[in-house]
Amino acid sequence: MLAWELVVEAEALRKQGWTISAIARHLGVTRSTVRRYLSGEQTPGVRASSAPDPFGEYVEYCRLRLGADPHLWVTTLFDEVTALGYRGSYPSFTRAIRERALRPVCAACKQNRSPDRAVIEHPPGAETQWDWLELPDAPAGWGWGKTANVLIGALPHSGRWRGWLAESTDQPHLAEGLDAVARRLGGLTRRWRFDRMSTVAQPHSGRLQVSFGPIARHYSVGIDVCPAYHAWRKGGVEKAAGVIAQRWWRTLGDEVTQDQAQAGLDRLCVRLDGRKRVHDGTTTTVGALADAEGLRPVLAQYPAVLEVGRTVSNQARISFRGNSYSVPPGHTGRRLLVRHRLGELTLDVVTDTGVVLARHRRAPDGAGAVVLAAEHVAALEKVVLANFADRPPCRRKHRRPPTAEALAEADRIRHNNQALGGEQVVADFARYAAAARPMGARRHGGEVR
Repeated sequence: MLAWELVVEAEALRKQGWTISAIARHLGVTRSTVRRYLSGEQTPGVRASSAPDPFGEYVEYCRLRLGADPHLWVTTLFDEVTALGYRGSYPSFTRAIRERALRPVCAACKQNRSPDRAVIEHPPGAETQWDWLELPDAPAGWGWGKTANVLIGALPHSGRWRGWLAESTDQPHLAEGLDAVARRLGGLTRRWRFDRMSTVAQPHSGRLQVSFGPIARHYSVGIDVCPAYHAWRKGGVEKAAGVIAQRWWRTLGDEVTQDQAQAGLDRLCVRLDGRKRVHDGTTTTVGALADAEGLRPVLAQYPAVLEVGRTVSNQARISFRGNSYSVPPGHTGRRLLVRHRLGELTLDVVTDTGVVLARHRRAPDGAGAVVLAAEHVAALEKVVLANFADRPPCRRKHRRPPTAEALAEADRIRHNNQALGGEQVVADFARYAAAARPMGARRHGGEVR
């Protein structure tokens, strides 16, 4: 192996007219070594391996397979060459494919993909972009499970965006979030843009879901669905998702309630409205541009029906949106459904079969209110008093020797064990002595010692 210094000197001497033999004598190496480095067959500073290349025998097979299918997974190809006898590791296999550039470029994909990005102009009030953001490690106090969801709405013209925390991504929660975020943005645009989320459009065809049609008609907006495999078509909301995940969710404490978290997210959004923008040669802010978009006001909320599961506590209560509501006694630990139609002032607690157990007037979210029905309180007190006693039902420190029936059963078990030839359990020393006396008399001539 020649170092870079010797190779540079050899190339300089060659350009000056030296012969291969003269250069080899000058450097103290063989002529074949000089020829390999001058021709580029060997790289300076890289020692040629003396061991045979384990991948060399399979180069042509891999070239043919990847040439016929440029999207063939390397794991699949590795399984095939392993079955043919390849003994190298998977990392060395992938490295050999990269170094030899065996995977060709797919012409169809290269035609549809380009590193160039065009800036799409968005007139004021024309479009709102929507997307769900799933966030891991939700605080345990929320009772939502392992994840939380944020519905994000963004105005691409001004750059204003808002978020709404939701327990689920089903269509009723989507309808509630659309209304809440639109009010925070300042109103309605002419059109809404979604990706192919299943609650809005059919994922394969992109056609609007029948159940989402009434929601769009209620807010009088047109619906645009992004084409498949065009993630950057709604780049404004994608950027907002990164900000929410890194600047807000990452630092959220475990002790924060859902309402406190929503308030913190709203404060972040309002603060970011102060970002500077240059529009028509004039320096302005995101908030000023958004206020000038001329959005339509949100009048009434779409009456979607929310349903969430809740577990009944031992005080015959369930929690919903930061408040507690009573249920009839006898359901402790049972999973019930809280059903609420958006826009109404009441909520129902129902079973999984649809039986209504309680109806309450809904308290404001996060108020910490305890809403109790008088009949539920009276029924719970009646149950508790019926189970109350002045003296404990059982005295645990009294003697309780085995009963006659238990002793008789024990004798029966011992008798059965003797009949089956099992070992006899000696319970009386006198019986043991009587059994041992004849054996001792035989050993000592009739004298028992």
